[in-house]
Amino acid sequence: MNGVSSSLRAAFSYCVQQVRSYDYHHYLCLLELPPNMRKAAFALRAFNVETARATDVASDPKVGLMRLVWWQEAIDKIYANKLIEHPTAQALSSVISESKISKAWLKRIVEARINDASREVTDLPESIEELEKYAEDTASTLLYMTLQSGGIRSTAVDHAASHVGKASGLLLLLKSLPYHASRNRHFSYIPAKVAAKHGLLVKEGGRSEIHLDSREGLCDAVFEIGSVANAHLLKARELADSVPFEARKALLPAVPAQVLLDSLSLVQFDVFDSRLARGILGKPPLCFQLKLKWYSWRGKY
Repeated sequence: MNGVSSSLRAAFSYCVQQVRSYDYHHYLCLLELPPNMRKAAFALRAFNVETARATDVASDPKVGLMRLVWWQEAIDKIYANKLIEHPTAQALSSVISESKISKAWLKRIVEARINDASREVTDLPESIEELEKYAEDTASTLLYMTLQSGGIRSTAVDHAASHVGKASGLLLLLKSLPYHASRNRHFSYIPAKVAAKHGLLVKEGGRSEIHLDSREGLCDAVFEIGSVANAHLLKARELADSVPFEARKALLPAVPAQVLLDSLSLVQFDVFDSRLARGILGKPPLCFQLKLKWYSWRGKY
């Protein structure tokens, strides 16, 4: 019995370390959660790290896609009470048995990642609504599960979580643009309609590609997407009075989303500005942590 509990402790420690290493701003958010939600939240965030990084850590995109399919199958095995020799899967299995996390939500995240990984880098989303759908299926869904793990079930809370997740997801896609551009020389998260509007879209060989002939055009495109993210943050905060106090800490990811939006605004929405890579989302670490603590203490998000 001690061996089992020791193995599970190691699995949860691994999850905490993964989130700390690869999703630090959300790691700080999770530290503010009450104990009855924190353990599950770290397992769920670690699962998100595993699936989000699957294609990034693979030298061949097909290998990354295979890794996502492995996670898709792992979810089925977890719900069939089969043991999987992977620390994140073990922690997830424990959380699922304790909190009755919805299988459909876990599946939704993996399927969204698979669909994203399956498209060619030159296949642009058509509209911002497609990016919002992706953010809803990943970032928002992660918040739904975190709330569920704390026994919080409320339409108003889910509505607020949806907006926070969409804002967070959209802004993190914007932040990732330079990384993807350096990796495959494509801006695969700028929708075709937005790119065309700002003079970035060029037709070549029957395909539409984004050409960075105008840095100003890219900044304008980023501003347009960032404005949609900002609208989601405003809507989430308009719902604050209908969100129970105990649920508000689960919505603290709105804080790093706002910080990133503010940092983008400071550099005129130039995602290539090196200041965005400083500190935590462009903000000095101490300032970021104080801001997060202030919101947490005040019961705001």
